[in-house]
Amino acid sequence: MPSKGEKYYFVSSLAKGLRILEHLAASGEMSAARVAACLTTSRAASHRFLSTLRDLGYVEKTKERRYRLTFKVLELGMRKLEGFEIRHIAHPYMQEAADAFGETVNLGHWDGKAIVHVDKINSTEILRLDVGLGAVTPAYCTGLGKAVLAFLPAGEFEGYLGAVTLVAMTPRTITDPQTLRAEIERIHERGYAVDDEELSLGLRCVGVPIFDYTGRPAYAMSVSAPALRMSDEKIEAIQKKLRSLCQQISRQIGAPVV
Repeated sequence: MPSKGEKYYFVSSLAKGLRILEHLAASGEMSAARVAACLTTSRAASHRFLSTLRDLGYVEKTKERRYRLTFKVLELGMRKLEGFEIRHIAHPYMQEAADAFGETVNLGHWDGKAIVHVDKINSTEILRLDVGLGAVTPAYCTGLGKAVLAFLPAGEFEGYLGAVTLVAMTPRTITDPQTLRAEIERIHERGYAVDDEELSLGLRCVGVPIFDYTGRPAYAMSVSAPALRMSDEKIEAIQKKLRSLCQQISRQIGAPVV
């Protein structure tokens, strides 16, 4: 029977199994006792969950009798990424941007709450600062995210602003809602966003939205680099190139004339 407050279809054992995967993804390795503490369940119960996940190939046991995820979990994520047609369409344009500037190029998907990094081309430079493939980053402090937010319907943006907590990732992060509104308006007017060390100190990023067939900013592409290489002049050159490339991608995936 479901617990009070749970929906009738809620399968608590399935939920606990998935939470174990989430905890292992965050921690790397965990003992059965530690898993039990995280799930507020008995060690025997956590052992059964872990043994089942092990039999299914999602976790493995180390010599130290701790548990960790296997690459089978990564395979699921990669299959999901392969399902994004946008990756295949956008990649040649990403390569063009990478060839032009020699910096890291990112492709992000707006999931309604945050930005999911679905593709990237790494910088050819030895010194680089970037976000890994598959990472989820806040929209309010990233070039990809702010580029999307600036072109959402006003009501949707306000809904996002009311639901998100503007946490300071660095001293440069915008945490005042009114200041963020003004920033989003400026981005909408000029057509591109700049993350000026707002997600990570030392990293600057230029982002431009990509519109889907409904005209929504479902994706964005960005070029990121260490701040020491990302001068205002380089940002200007990047934004011009990105805006052209993203317009071409948007048209290719059926967006109205942009």
